[in-house]
Amino acid sequence: MLPSAFEVLGPVMVGPSSSHTAGALRLARVAREIAPGRVSSVEFTLYNSFAKTYLGHGTDKALVAGMLGLDTDDGRIRDSFSLAAEQGLAFSFRTSDEGTGLHPNTVDIAMGLADGGSLTVRGESVGGGRVRLSAVGGVAVDVAGEYPTLFVHHGDRPGVLARLTGALSAASINIATIRTFRDARGGDAYTVAELDEALPAELVAAVGAAPGVIFATSLTIPGALPVAAEGPQGPDFSCGADLLALCRERHASIGSVMREREAGLAVGGARAADETMGRVRRAMEVSVRATVERPECSLGGFLHGQARAVERRSGALAAPLLGGALSAAVAGAMAVLERSAAMGVIVAAPTAGSAGVVPGALIACADALGAQERLEGALWCAAAVGAVVMANGSVSGAEGGCQAEVGTASAMAAAGLCQMLYGSPETCLTAASIALGNLLGLVCDPVGGLVEFPCQNRNAIGVANAFTSAQLALSSVGCPVPFDEAVQAMTLVGNALPVSLRETAQGGLAACPSACAACGSWD
Repeated sequence: MLPSAFEVLGPVMVGPSSSHTAGALRLARVAREIAPGRVSSVEFTLYNSFAKTYLGHGTDKALVAGMLGLDTDDGRIRDSFSLAAEQGLAFSFRTSDEGTGLHPNTVDIAMGLADGGSLTVRGESVGGGRVRLSAVGGVAVDVAGEYPTLFVHHGDRPGVLARLTGALSAASINIATIRTFRDARGGDAYTVAELDEALPAELVAAVGAAPGVIFATSLTIPGALPVAAEGPQGPDFSCGADLLALCRERHASIGSVMREREAGLAVGGARAADETMGRVRRAMEVSVRATVERPECSLGGFLHGQARAVERRSGALAAPLLGGALSAAVAGAMAVLERSAAMGVIVAAPTAGSAGVVPGALIACADALGAQERLEGALWCAAAVGAVVMANGSVSGAEGGCQAEVGTASAMAAAGLCQMLYGSPETCLTAASIALGNLLGLVCDPVGGLVEFPCQNRNAIGVANAFTSAQLALSSVGCPVPFDEAVQAMTLVGNALPVSLRETAQGGLAACPSACAACGSWD
């Protein structure tokens, strides 16, 4: 199913990486909820991209923060080690080279319980802050936690499932999906039930006390917007062609269709959707200006004041070079990356590594036009474009390179700019296709494993690409490749990139001698 708009424009989070920071925190938080008792110690085993870049992404701090129950936008994430010491949580990290066949962002979370028990959970951060559990206690599972979810650990015995479903039925709780995973006949089993509504605590306790049940809990993903388990109640689409057909049918903009879809998807309807978009907008507005006004030093020391430098020179350079709106957009995009790299609060759009492009471009354009009332419509449009990419490809640098992150963000921004300037839905997707094509093949090569350089510069380039692509499309300069085909091409190119060019810090600029010397102890 196409993701919620707020899986694309979200989460609101502490940087620097949506997959390596917010996603890691969410994995640890869900693992903590599954543990049948108080966790006293935890060992994290990191694989693939996680293993190569976890220090520079703050993944270690985020994992510990998740075990402490913090949210993705909690400013205390950077201090999680000291908080853990205060709360008596022992933790350690190890890396493994045995990740062949695993998702690029995989972690094993081995928890020691205060009562002497233990439990190991394997999780994957799949991009943009979204997560999936792939194993619990050595049993292969598939748990995304996107809907209200009941997780039950039980023996593989006759009658257990009947009692479980009976308890839910008696409480008038409708089951959207239910799956049982087991390691062997008569052994341990785990049942995952996705529900139409959240469970009351007393019902979870009753299920946990039922014969044959070892442990039961309800799962929540921190920072996620509650969505209806039955799926969208309004318009729905799975690709750009479907989206355009809906726009023609309704004589509506892309942003209007996406907002209507979200209103039918969100628990709380249109009001909840609008309130969440308002929160996203406000967080973006703060993030594009905060470090221009007050520069911050990033974790790795590469970023400190670059956004302010661009903004202060814009008066002299705007006329012969970028122009006023684009100068402001570039400075705003760079400001977001500086704030993110200092573990400040930003909005992943669609990832933290590309978080500056959409707000930088759209807020600068709205300011230049004096048309702030058009901003949220443009954000809805951008979310629709990102959602199509998420559903049919990837926005993760570890899977598809920087083209998947900044490339997607640039396409989202280009479409949003077109809508803000009253371009047709077809024009918006043409701009998105041009933008994707312009950055096709862009590698992910973070120096020192840090989301700092060249990431900040590429967010600036993503903004410039979005402005150019929007102008081309609005000038009736078409693109022979439809948006859906451009997404497919990006996916194929991402699959063809070597691992060294997909967020491992082992190739590209990250492997240059000067870059290696500059990053010091980071490797």
